[in-house]
Amino acid sequence: MPTSASRLSLIQLHISVALAGGAGLFAKFVAVSPALITCGRTLFGSLALAIAAVLIKSSLRLHRRRDLLMLALSGAILAVHWFSFFVSIQVSTVAIGLLSFSTFPLFVTFLEPFVFGERLHRYDVITALVVVVGLVLVTPNWDINDHLTQGVLWGVLSAFSYAVLSLLIRSSVRVYPTLTVAFYQQAFASLCMLPLALRWQEIPTGRDIVLLIVLGVAFTGLAQGLTVASLRHLRAQTVGVAFGMEPVYGILLAWLLLNEQPTARTLCGGSLIFFAVIWSSFKHSKSMSTSGPNHA
Repeated sequence: MPTSASRLSLIQLHISVALAGGAGLFAKFVAVSPALITCGRTLFGSLALAIAAVLIKSSLRLHRRRDLLMLALSGAILAVHWFSFFVSIQVSTVAIGLLSFSTFPLFVTFLEPFVFGERLHRYDVITALVVVVGLVLVTPNWDINDHLTQGVLWGVLSAFSYAVLSLLIRSSVRVYPTLTVAFYQQAFASLCMLPLALRWQEIPTGRDIVLLIVLGVAFTGLAQGLTVASLRHLRAQTVGVAFGMEPVYGILLAWLLLNEQPTARTLCGGSLIFFAVIWSSFKHSKSMSTSGPNHA
């Protein structure tokens, strides 16, 4: 029976997942370029994380110059990830953007054997085939001039860049707290997006700036903090499976707040992607638990 602490952690986790899913809606709410949205999100997100570090007395100091370079590189990749994510949603729908991005575990699975020499399992190939079928259903046609197809392609780029980012962090700066890594990533991502953001001709309105602050502080900084807090009493597998719900929360919020009603085809394709990713997560968790402590 779950304890009160684990129940609180589960609530924190699902609030975090809902915030992560709702972040995509800002591509529709804010009438500015994806570069400016990304720059504003990472700028205010990094400021929120810096304030949090001061409040909890967590050091942001890095030990080596090499770590700073790796975090700068990961920040640049993070900028590509969020930029392509917001472009995907702006040119299509929230559902297509989120479902396309949710394929990133697939890229992680196939990149890991090349980066870490880990074994590729048969169920990984099966998962890949199911996800591809899901993407085919989500995409109404494969005409590059179709805005929905463009949304899928941008979303897949967002997924691929996020997979590269996760592997880069795993192989380099694992010695630092999550808050420290997130702060530097978002700060460098903001710097990378600044030149593109400045090319936006129109001046953001006061409403746009307020929404960017909310996106950076609540939907980025707070969401990450709640995830970290939930890990104190929850297994990493639970957190991973919960984040498989991110597209579900996002699509529901888009339905309620933007009146974006996903088509039956999108729902069928999304269901295939969702269940394939969840199944793969369970299989990988089971594989790690039986491989001994060194592998884990």
